[in-house]
Amino acid sequence: MPPPPTTSNGNAAAPPPATIPLSNALMTKLKPAKIFKGAVEPTPPSTPVARSHQGPRHITAITFDDRGDQVLTAAEDETFRLYSCKTGKQVLTTLYLLLTTNFFGIALRHLKTLYSKKYGVDLPRFTHRHTTVVHASTKEDDTIRYHSLHDNKYLQYFKGHSGRVVSLEVSPIDDGFMSGSMDKTVRLWDLRAPTCRGLLNLPASPIVAYDSSGLVFAVGVNHYSRILLYDQANYDKDPFLTITLEDPTLALVSYPPRPIYMTSLSFSPNAKYILVGCSGDAHYILDAFEGHLLAKLEGHVGLERRRIDAPQTIDPSKGNSGEEVSWTPDSKYVVSGSLNGKIIIWDVQNLPVRSGVVDLKAHPTRLQPLTTLDGHPGPSRCVRFNPRLAMIVSAGAELAFWLPDQSADNEEIAKELLRKK
Repeated sequence: MPPPPTTSNGNAAAPPPATIPLSNALMTKLKPAKIFKGAVEPTPPSTPVARSHQGPRHITAITFDDRGDQVLTAAEDETFRLYSCKTGKQVLTTLYLLLTTNFFGIALRHLKTLYSKKYGVDLPRFTHRHTTVVHASTKEDDTIRYHSLHDNKYLQYFKGHSGRVVSLEVSPIDDGFMSGSMDKTVRLWDLRAPTCRGLLNLPASPIVAYDSSGLVFAVGVNHYSRILLYDQANYDKDPFLTITLEDPTLALVSYPPRPIYMTSLSFSPNAKYILVGCSGDAHYILDAFEGHLLAKLEGHVGLERRRIDAPQTIDPSKGNSGEEVSWTPDSKYVVSGSLNGKIIIWDVQNLPVRSGVVDLKAHPTRLQPLTTLDGHPGPSRCVRFNPRLAMIVSAGAELAFWLPDQSADNEEIAKELLRKK
């Protein structure tokens, strides 16, 4: 038998971490293990901003690093906050002050709350380094900023958009990233250069997504209900596939049917499907190869409104939607937030198979939730599944870490032992 692996100092290497397959039983046992009620600074009630927000400030976006060790939040209080997914605590940083007289070092520790009061912050996305992010601006201008979390400095500015950036994604394979803006353009960038290396002009505000290989990207165009798929190496050519998102079941509710407003796109990790997040009361799953509409995800309340008692407008809009729906890493489940604060989980392991010519009149499979979890007091407007760990992070006016409840397993084991006796 070969000897156990050792580290460079001769000690036995730690065993690899245990892996837990996601299952229906595990997904239904997710419970809030840690809640951060002070994750957003309150707004003074007398300010015009508070009146315009009509409620408490929200976390607007969350992002994981590649290893799933850390999660970063961006909020309407114009702050970043960094948390450890393993300890469940806000990350601390250490600053060293050197006394010039005797070079004696003093270490100061403080909470990792980083401010961006001048430019605002939205859509933070970790690069492939766990200490740097790119993010959109909400004030001053529409520049994308490359930010170091280690020393709270900007490393680069990416200028070019003349409207607010509403979609931002980092390539899964290299230092490229992509942005969609209200100026009706998509720009392709590289972290190593301040000028964009590609530009797409579109007829309406776009949203963007990379597939898991980084070789294909998708652009969703609202008001035209089109999703365009491009070859990354030939983005200056026409899209190789144009998908029309049309839901015939909407005509059963009202006529003419209320338009679909897309707020996010994401390819499944296995690259077979495209998840279309929408501001209304349904999300959609499309076949990524031919564009067939496969499933309609129902059971949540869309985030088009800020408060659940606010009236619905005639024309659909983005509202607070865009960060509330995502895949699990195994492509088996979709998790979503809801205006009523619930966390919704759908089992998407048995999607229909369709091929051939796309029939826009074919009804999608209407999926109801596998489970609905009691979530936040107020909208759960950001929901993401950790890429490496069995946990969900959700956010709204507060932040929550969700883990499987192991106590139920212990009870089942005890019952099984009693039965054997």
